[in-house]
Amino acid sequence: MTLARRIVRAARGFGDVSPEAIEKVKIALLDFLSCAYESLDLPPSRQAIQIAGRGGGPASVIGTRARASAAEAAFANAVLGHGLVREDMHTSSVSHLGIVIFPTLLALAQTRKVAGRDFIGAAVCGYEVGASVGRAVMDQETVRIFRPTGITGPLGAAVAGSRMLGFSEDAGVSALGLAANATVGLNEWPASGADDMFFHAGFAARNAVTAVELAELGAFASETALDGPAGLFASLRRADRVEAVGPFSRDRLEIFDVYHKPAPACNYAQTACQAALAVGVPSETITAVRIKCSSAAINYPGCNAQGPFQRVLQAKMSIHFCVAATLARRSIEESNYRLLNDPEIARLIGITKLEEDPEFSRAYPAEQGSEVIVTLRNGTVLSRRMRDLIPATPDQIRARFRCAAGPNAKPIEEMIEELDRIEDTGRLGTLLEREN
Repeated sequence: MTLARRIVRAARGFGDVSPEAIEKVKIALLDFLSCAYESLDLPPSRQAIQIAGRGGGPASVIGTRARASAAEAAFANAVLGHGLVREDMHTSSVSHLGIVIFPTLLALAQTRKVAGRDFIGAAVCGYEVGASVGRAVMDQETVRIFRPTGITGPLGAAVAGSRMLGFSEDAGVSALGLAANATVGLNEWPASGADDMFFHAGFAARNAVTAVELAELGAFASETALDGPAGLFASLRRADRVEAVGPFSRDRLEIFDVYHKPAPACNYAQTACQAALAVGVPSETITAVRIKCSSAAINYPGCNAQGPFQRVLQAKMSIHFCVAATLARRSIEESNYRLLNDPEIARLIGITKLEEDPEFSRAYPAEQGSEVIVTLRNGTVLSRRMRDLIPATPDQIRARFRCAAGPNAKPIEEMIEELDRIEDTGRLGTLLEREN
């Protein structure tokens, strides 16, 4: 059996969603929306909104009055969800799956009547498929060149969309095959802090919607687009990993391995930021900084950058900058990453050394450990070692959603709380399109 058919059959066979998985989908959706609302005024967001707004259609662009085709709305909303670099994270696949899956499902749900339970089940399947593929192919060499979300996102979202719309197995296989033809995204952007990264998610969601819509119209895709001799796995030089893909084969669903970032920065800087915050000393007393982390963190593009920093995204990717800004400001906030020319942050970066800790490397990806060690002017050495990051809690996610969505927050949150009981998920899009 081909990999595409095996994946689609597993997704179609997935049964009732547990109460725990339902709640996880709800909080993940709120987290995505909080990021989208907070990103409305960022340049990539404005550009994506402008493109989506050029046409008309049934689907809403979050936080605006724009209506667009399902594909264009998914594009814009995915870019919005990625704008803060605070999206959800599945570490083993190195992927931000929610920023592709939710825009895809929200857009498609506005093209016809879709029950909330179908939306939720589809989201769980999307996370499962994207994460399972990512576990198989995302090693340090692959992620050095290719953007993981650009590969896993279209695949997971296409399976999610075809399941939500009740496709036959053959149609689902075609949707997945078409999505496989529209994957990737290059990791060339971190050095310059270029905007490519934000649009990777948009391309992924737009392509997923298009793949689903084409399959629904009868388009026939190669069933071996994933595992054939010229398929996706072969193109990534990972043909030997095909059998490692096993959605719904683990003891627990992949969505439960998704965490929600506390800091609006790269995944690999999260624990180091929290350790730096816990050190808790005036930065002017610090004469040396050592940061210990995993090999995966050090070698991901952009994470070992020491500057100079000309763009916000460069700072958000750099572990040096993230730790220095946290030490200087004694906080983890979005505003930290606007201080590209701050002299104290620059001084701290200049006295910082990043090094691999073998224990953290062995524990990755199950745990993402980091240690921050600072030497003070009086010779005192202080350190904070954390075996893993502390994710944002559901209460913290709700709080930042309410702050981001403003007056719209209450009705949106109430509808999401009832999502598994509503008959028309498209109503949610109507709430989302209202301006703050």
